[in-house]
Amino acid sequence: MDAGVRDKPQEAKEKSIDDWLPITSSRNAKWWYSAFHNVTAMVGAGVLSLPYAMSELGWGPGTVVLILSWIITLYTLWQMVEMHEMVPGKRFDRYHELGQHAFGDKLGLWIVVPQQLIVEVGVNIVYMVTGGKSLKKFHDVVCPDCKNIKLTYFIMIFASLHFVLSQLPNFNSISGVSLAAAVMSLSYSTIAWGASAAKGKQEHVEYGYKASSTAGTFFNFLSALGDVAFAYAGHNVVLEIQATIPSTPEKPSKKPMWKGVVVAYIVVAICYFPVALIGYWVFGNVVDDNILITLEKPRWLIAMANMMVVVHVIGSYQIYAMPVFDMIETVLVKKLHFPPGLMLRLIARSVYVAFTMFVAISFPFFGGLLGFFGGFAFAPTTYFLPCIMWLAIYKPRPGSLSWITNWFCIIIGVLLMILSPIGGLRQIIIQAKNYQFFS
Repeated sequence: MDAGVRDKPQEAKEKSIDDWLPITSSRNAKWWYSAFHNVTAMVGAGVLSLPYAMSELGWGPGTVVLILSWIITLYTLWQMVEMHEMVPGKRFDRYHELGQHAFGDKLGLWIVVPQQLIVEVGVNIVYMVTGGKSLKKFHDVVCPDCKNIKLTYFIMIFASLHFVLSQLPNFNSISGVSLAAAVMSLSYSTIAWGASAAKGKQEHVEYGYKASSTAGTFFNFLSALGDVAFAYAGHNVVLEIQATIPSTPEKPSKKPMWKGVVVAYIVVAICYFPVALIGYWVFGNVVDDNILITLEKPRWLIAMANMMVVVHVIGSYQIYAMPVFDMIETVLVKKLHFPPGLMLRLIARSVYVAFTMFVAISFPFFGGLLGFFGGFAFAPTTYFLPCIMWLAIYKPRPGSLSWITNWFCIIIGVLLMILSPIGGLRQIIIQAKNYQFFS
């Protein structure tokens, strides 16, 4: 009896902490929240690099990789939505909680958390670079005769917004920012392929591989695989997004969540395929690693598109930062026993934003970063880790359709993870040769 009495205050304390932490503090989201959160999480810097990825893959392999990635990642995303509430009365609100159920408490934590952190922190760093570059591009297009301003300062301007926005407590509180970001992603993707189509196929356009050597072509091909993997990255926050949707035994959260995911993936297809295929068709192998840089005219349209990118990556940064904030605050409050409150949140989140800003300023290698992070961490968490967990938990019969499909996805994902970081790392080294620190 006494033990039960003693446990109640502890349970109340843990509940109050869960009600404060960003992932579990609000569960009143609608299905359309899932749609625009997933669009914001997925359609980002990656879509602008797809024509460049096509130029390194070629028409045949590029088209196959794009379509296959769309199908595989939709399937693995469906698996994660299904697994969110596979245990009656329990919700796996975080990716690592699902990993712990599949692999055990300690092993699951070590398998999932490092990879998820690499993805989320990596995306935040890349989006710092993207936001800064897009702001600089906007400035240069609007005022071509103005004094040149270093990229460093634009990254700092972009980061300053996040010192404020990072104080929003949870996913639902950033829903307005996320909705604006989702609308912007569809808008600038349309501008990217629309402006390209309006230019028409360029004179003397070439579709052959740009690299002069076989080794260069091979490494570029690997890097492009990482670019594509980077473009399909929403899985790293999908359970955290689903955690915000209310759920009852009669109306489980997976139904509205899946509805939102389907809408999001239709938007993803509308964004990705025209940008990749039309951008490559127009510019061939001279396209830049950000197609908006290749497009110079009409100036007002390109300026507007770059500002749309800025608005979008503001939302994307927050979507990927929220699970990191949750991890940091969980450790500080539950492990180190700091009292939860405004001051803790202000300091912890500001330090994180400052860290991503510093790394972005130090290493703004946009194309190489996409290829490296895309292969190294996105491939496991997006392409094959959900399949491994599905096999471990549901144990489908060997030789069945589910068993074959999951093993196919695992093989594709492992190949991506092994091969694409090699190309991305090589690209970073090449770009770093002419880079001046804090340029």
